[in-house]
Order: sequence, then C-alpha cells, then structure tokens
Amino acid sequence: MIQDFIIAVLWSISPFGEAKVGIPYGMFNGLNIYLVFVLCFLANVLVFPLMIFFLEKVNNYLLRWKFYKKAAIYVARKAKIGSGSKIEKYGFWGLILFVMIPLPGTGVYAGSIATYLFKIKKRKAFMANSIGIFLSSVIVWATTLLTMQGIT
Repeated sequence: MIQDFIIAVLWSISPFGEAKVGIPYGMFNGLNIYLVFVLCFLANVLVFPLMIFFLEKVNNYLLRWKFYKKAAIYVARKAKIGSGSKIEKYGFWGLILFVMIPLPGTGVYAGSIATYLFKIKKRKAFMANSIGIFLSSVIVWATTLLTMQGIT
C-alpha cells in the first residue's frame, strides 16, 4: 500500500505523467481516493519551484554544451508554439488554461518553461500553475472515479 502511494507520487512528479497519471494509478490500485488526490496534487505543485530553479541556475550552466543547447532550443520552440499565443494573449488566465488541460504536453512542466520563456513573475506564475494543476487534477480524479463506478 505504501509502495503504491510512493509510485503514484512519483508519477505525479514525473514529466511523463504528472498527476494525470498518478491519480488514476493510485485510484485503480485501491488507495484512498481523497488521500491520493491530495498527495498527487501536492507532488505535482512541487514541480514548479524545482523547474524554475533548474531553468534559472542549472540550465544556464548546461547551455555551454552544444548538444544540450540544441536540445534546449528545440524544447523552447515547442513550448512557445504550444503555449505562446494563449499565454501572450490571456496572461495569467491563459497560463491556468494551458496547465489545466489534461493532455500530454500541457501541465506544470510546460507551464514552468512558458513562465521562464515569457518572463512571467514567479509568484503570479506559481499561482496560475497551482490553480491549473488543481483543476486538471479534479478533472482527472472525477473522470477516473466515474469510470471506476461504470458511469462513463
């Protein structure tokens, strides 16, 4: 049981799933549906300060290497194309919407990169990302719960 909680939290921190995978994993493995929601949500929120630290400190150091710089530019272009128009046009609300959509390529990792690229104030961006993660988590939680009950 503890192992399943740990795996759900790790999925929620992972860029390959975030809470969009952690919550269903925990629920389908019989964990308390409320506790798994809270833990996965909080784990996913933790990603924002870690990503901002990485982008501001570690990223600048790693940009010295050509192979990393090439990959970073590729990711930055993809992030600007995917989120740029919404965030530039709607600002705070656009960032919430972008992070909220429970689809691959959206979420706190992309929201953190957008925050860095568009130079959004960190406190405001943290709030937008947290609200977006919460709304996304509620959508995933409710959909998973309904699926488990055979309603959808």
